[in-house]
Amino acid sequence: MSATTKARSTASWSDLRAKRAPDEKAVAEHRERFDAEARAYRLREIREEQGITQKELAERMALTQPTISALEAGDLDRSGLATLRAYVEALGGTVEVTAAFGERRIVLSSSEPTAA
Repeated sequence: MSATTKARSTASWSDLRAKRAPDEKAVAEHRERFDAEARAYRLREIREEQGITQKELAERMALTQPTISALEAGDLDRSGLATLRAYVEALGGTVEVTAAFGERRIVLSSSEPTAA
């Protein structure tokens, strides 16, 4: 093994990372997208646990199945609050909108489930 090859194989992760620093903005964007997809997946799990199809849920909400599919694929940030509220309420849940200011939290609105 040559000295160059040996040096490459013993470089630490921090050394490699220092040579090619990640694009922090891109990392943050990917993290936000992953978090949105994880939240949307949890909503889909609840729908599936109740045995409701996307089409049935869309009919309850007076929307289209592709709209439900997009929401469950992670388009939560692009969905309006009314759409998210309708989705949650159609499954018997409630929505609470909270403003956070450091440690202070203010509940701006809360919903009660409507009959489906």
